[in-house]
Amino acid sequence: MEEFVVYILYSEKFNKNYTGYTSNLIERFKSHNLLGTKGYTLKFRPWKVIHVEFFNSKSEVMKREKYLKTGIGREFIKNLILNI
Repeated sequence: MEEFVVYILYSEKFNKNYTGYTSNLIERFKSHNLLGTKGYTLKFRPWKVIHVEFFNSKSEVMKREKYLKTGIGREFIKNLILNI
């Protein structure tokens, strides 16, 4: 059974965060920090993982990612960053 992860990255250097989901966190993290050649995360390297949540289905992880991008979710992320 495939496992899905919603993750939050944080760039201390630029005070930026990024929320996404994947089924392979290690490879996705490498892509954000090392391998990627275009996109939002390229501009704000280096990133560190500050939060992960595991799900059994893609629909569940997508729902959680969408929630984290709402106003309430952004407050949750802001509090995570303040407690680093």
